[in-house]
Amino acid sequence: MGTQLITVGVVVAKRRLKGPWASHAWLPVAVLPGLPGTAPWTRLSASEEEETFYAGAYEVELHPAETAHYGDNLAAAQPSLWVALRETGPETYAVATVTADPYEGESLAEGIGEIVEAVPMPPEIQAEVGAFYRAFHVERVFHKRKRDRADPEALARQEAGARRRPEEP
Repeated sequence: MGTQLITVGVVVAKRRLKGPWASHAWLPVAVLPGLPGTAPWTRLSASEEEETFYAGAYEVELHPAETAHYGDNLAAAQPSLWVALRETGPETYAVATVTADPYEGESLAEGIGEIVEAVPMPPEIQAEVGAFYRAFHVERVFHKRKRDRADPEALARQEAGARRRPEEP
């Protein structure tokens, strides 16, 4: 209950590399608000160094329990969406996930096998995430837990009792 879906279009780039081990690299470069009227994997631009493609649509899912994370993202100098691409075959990729949660994005980047990049969040999506934050966020007061002081005498009595052997019948 309270979950919201935001449809986005993902733009990826195939960039030429100059190293001897790989000729190019794929990476997410942008997110478009809404559902573009173009087919997935349509080439958008091409140059000597880079080709860009519309990779397809994805639904960003916002959860009320994660509003503090969205607030942290929106308060950053550059709010971002994290996009993960998964290789599905030789030279073929699919959008694995798109998230507005910066901590989920960071954990995605720690995995192996997916290409994860933070891309700028468009103003239209910032407005939707901000509205969701305002509608569902509940500020939680941090209460530091206080531990009970240890009673050294009680600890000594426990150890002494633990050392006794039960009498054999």
